[in-house]
Amino acid sequence: MELRPAEPADRPAIRDVARRSLQASYSLGPQAINSAIEEWYDEDRLEATFEDEERLLLVAEKAGQVVGFSESVTAADNTGTLLWLHVDPAHRGEGVASALFEATREHLADLGATHLLGRVLADNVEGNTFYEARGFDKVGTEEVDIDGRTYVENLYSESEQWGREPVETEDGRTVYVDHDNHERGSIAPFHIVHVDEGGDDRYGYFCSNCNTLANAMDSMGRIECDSCGNVRKPLRWDAAYL
Repeated sequence: MELRPAEPADRPAIRDVARRSLQASYSLGPQAINSAIEEWYDEDRLEATFEDEERLLLVAEKAGQVVGFSESVTAADNTGTLLWLHVDPAHRGEGVASALFEATREHLADLGATHLLGRVLADNVEGNTFYEARGFDKVGTEEVDIDGRTYVENLYSESEQWGREPVETEDGRTVYVDHDNHERGSIAPFHIVHVDEGGDDRYGYFCSNCNTLANAMDSMGRIECDSCGNVRKPLRWDAAYL
């Protein structure tokens, strides 16, 4: 098995593996799967991924055939996030996922990542077990929209959790900055801010570049810090990234 960075010629194989993997691992309908493939792995999105120095696509190849791939991203606070790890169902149980995982972690470390996060949809039992078996702890949840429907995504961390820090808003309200949960920014990450320490309700975002709350969001889901101009760049490809 060969593990290597993806190339433009791999785009059809990446889409095919992603489709097969989603069909086997998730309770998604055909339309939802088609929409996810079109949104995340169409020609333009993959081309942008290849050109983005903060994004990493690795493929696993057997006998000249791509049988799996990982998609990950690095952030300015030395955090690497494994967004997807897809393996063709016909090649599961052959160590492809483990090999891709270790190769991805090594590549992210070479890029300066010292802290690794993993994301997996909550209804993927096999995927959640994969992280738990490697000593990762569930540190939170997020929501991802697929074909107009909202799904819960679990977040896993292999490093010591930094926890939630109380901060005060301008009107004297106490909210909690989640240092274990962030999204990309053009300058530095935006950390998720919760209404209470339990993290049940989201308040907004905290700009780690200038340490200020950034709560305003436009209709496209775009967030910009008024203090320093840091702009939210979602981990998932969506309209706000274009």
